[in-house]
Amino acid sequence: MSFHEVRFPASLSFGSAGGPERRTEIVTLANGHEERNSPWAHSKRRYDAGLGMRSLDDVQLLIAFFEARMGQMYGFRWKDWSDYKSGLSGAEVQYDDQEIAFGDGVTVDFPLVKVYRSGLHTYARPISKPVAGTVRIGVAQDEMTNTIDYVVDETSGLVTFAHPPEPEHPITAGFEFDVPVRFDTDHIHTNMASFQAGDVPDVPIVEVRV
Repeated sequence: MSFHEVRFPASLSFGSAGGPERRTEIVTLANGHEERNSPWAHSKRRYDAGLGMRSLDDVQLLIAFFEARMGQMYGFRWKDWSDYKSGLSGAEVQYDDQEIAFGDGVTVDFPLVKVYRSGLHTYARPISKPVAGTVRIGVAQDEMTNTIDYVVDETSGLVTFAHPPEPEHPITAGFEFDVPVRFDTDHIHTNMASFQAGDVPDVPIVEVRV
């Protein structure tokens, strides 16, 4: 797909609003009970980047980024300030933040995931855009050495080991990550008079599958 490995200015995304979206199909039966089904295995995130605009310089920065992406044509990286680490946002990334797989003595490639837990239920979110230089990997409670024991493809989130981890050995990871997104409009409407009066432009952003 058409994707630029460049991040939307983090200073602008800091003030944005948004979060995950699910799609649920609900059918009410004759007896009043419901049947619920979701065609999406994974949530999709939506944001409004317009809320991050604080000055005319910010607007010019937005327009330059929008033009370079040719509107909706090219995807890009987005920092979701509410959820961009494998652990808590206020904590340092640790190599054992997330358990991503178990070794089998054969497999060397493992995708990064972040697991969300609530009670007995979990959701494993694929992480396809880790931030370069932030990924830490462990095997069986020992931290591995980047470029010697493993390498990370920052464009796909795939971890490749130099040697397959031993069977049943837990593989853990810690990382920062971006969300792959695109503009959800081909039009940026700005009014300088309205902006100075506090009316910010509407700049919809939507997550894309990569």
